[in-house]
This record gives sequence, C-alpha cells and structure tokens, in this order.
Amino acid sequence: MRILITGVGGFAGSHLADALLAQGERDLCGVLVAPGRPNYLDERVRLVVANLREPAEVAHLLAEFKPDRIYHLAGQAFVPQSWSDPWDTLENNIRAQLNILHGCVQLGLMQTRVLAVGSNEEYGRLDAAELPARETSPLRPDSPYGVSKIAQDYLGQSYFISHGLPVVRVRPFNHIGPRQSARFVAADFAGQIVEIERGRRAPVVRVGNLQAERDFSDVRDIVRGYVAALEQGQAGEVYNVASGVSRPISVLLDGLLALAQRAITVEVDPAKLRPSDTPRQQGDSSKLRAATGWEPRIPFEQTLKDILDYERRYHS
Repeated sequence: MRILITGVGGFAGSHLADALLAQGERDLCGVLVAPGRPNYLDERVRLVVANLREPAEVAHLLAEFKPDRIYHLAGQAFVPQSWSDPWDTLENNIRAQLNILHGCVQLGLMQTRVLAVGSNEEYGRLDAAELPARETSPLRPDSPYGVSKIAQDYLGQSYFISHGLPVVRVRPFNHIGPRQSARFVAADFAGQIVEIERGRRAPVVRVGNLQAERDFSDVRDIVRGYVAALEQGQAGEVYNVASGVSRPISVLLDGLLALAQRAITVEVDPAKLRPSDTPRQQGDSSKLRAATGWEPRIPFEQTLKDILDYERRYHS
C-alpha cells in the first residue's frame, strides 16, 4: 500500500512510521512542514515538504503520490498555544484537514481511507458522572484547540456522509513517550530531572497543576490504535483511543522522581498554570477494542522509564 503520513516528523507521526515499517509496509511518504530529516526518523520513509494550509500544494501532493491510506497527524497540538493565538490553531488544524478531504474528492481518490485525528479535548469538561467519556458523550471543549479538533472530527464525518469518502475518526487521549516535545508535561518533567542530574540547575522541579487527572497512554500503543482503527474500523465511525485509567499528574511526576539519580523537591510555577484546565479526563475505548481487538500493551511504569532514558540520551 501507498501510505501518506502528515506530520511524520512529529511525536506521534514518527512512532506511527516505525510501527508501519515494523509490520512490513514499504511505501511510506511523510509530509514535513520544513526541509530536514529528524535524526529519529527511519531512512526508509520518503519525505516531502508541503504547506497543508495551501490547497494547491495538497492537491499536487495527492495527485503525485495517490495514497491508499492517509494518516493525517499534522497540526497545532499544544493546548496553551491555542489560547495565546486562537486563530492560528483553528486555521492550521481545520484548513489542512479540509484540504486533504476536499483534495481526495476532487481527484477521485474515493478508495483512499483517511484517518482524521481528533482529541479527548473535544469532550472537555464532562461531569464526574459522565466519565469515562464514550463516543456518544457530550462535547464541551474548553479551549480553542478542542474546538478545532471537533471541526476536524466533523469534517471527516461530513465528507463520509456527503461524498462516501472512507474516513475513520479517532479521539486519542493523552499520550506520552520518547521524542515528545518539552512543552508537554512528561517530557518537561523528565528534561528538568536530567538537567538536575547533570548539575545544570538547582534540585527543584517546577510544575503546574498536579491535581488534574489524565488518561495517559504510551504513544506506541496509541499509534497501533490508529492503524487498527483505519484498517479494521468502520468508515464514518469514531473511536476513542485510551487506556481507560485516569491518573493525577502528580502520579506521573512521582514515577519520574522515583527514577531520578538525585533527591529533588517540587515547586509550583504560576507560569505553568493554564487559564482553563479540565479537572479529570478518562476515556472508554471499548468500541475500538470490540471492533479491532486493540488494547494497550506497554505498562505506565515502562513508559516513564523510556521517557527518562530518552531524555538522558538526547537532552542537549
């Protein structure tokens, strides 16, 4: 199969490429926003540079490669950035998705299966009695990012209903693992620990809200869920990809601190507090499990160890 991965140089995109190569796929094309191959990206992935906000560039990409599968992972993924520049997040996430779907229809690529990646942020502030979130739960986003992901999600649904384009939608919950940007909580904590171990900063980890509870999965399990959903899921449907376990961020921090090579204290940094922070998130992935047999494999403790080991190897 010819497989197109947008955002292949990113966190989930690079792990998805690894997973597809490991299962024997050979014809992978990855889209980058700028030239240059990340050092962790497999050399077997063919790379192209394209601005997915530009319809003509997307149409050219699709016409040249004619993919059988599209995993659309590119976008603005950092929730706090959506508060500081809401329109950039909305335009980035919605327009790129629209260009891909519309391009497939215009070019007659009606057998191309497309994965539209939403987010648990679509559910936003569900009450405790409404958790774990199911695909039928209310959508109450509390950030521009969450709104942008609902738009992507529903664009995928609309192109399936209106045109019959085989779009499968997923709503992944929080995923962590090696290669994640330091803007995100697990990599941020791990990076601070490594700097402390190297004597570059005082033995204090600065944190935001540790009481917020999140449904953390290993990114390598999440991308397996993407493949399972696109290959075995039903076109037009939406699937949560989640562990089903909600953990306070303090548990994540404690797990990393237990692996640290120095004694470290913790201080709250007001700059790391968000203007809106959903108290608890938890997902029900029973629909995906029933349709595909997918389930998480990597223990939470192993994920934390892998994150810290990665930061120790590559943290500059």
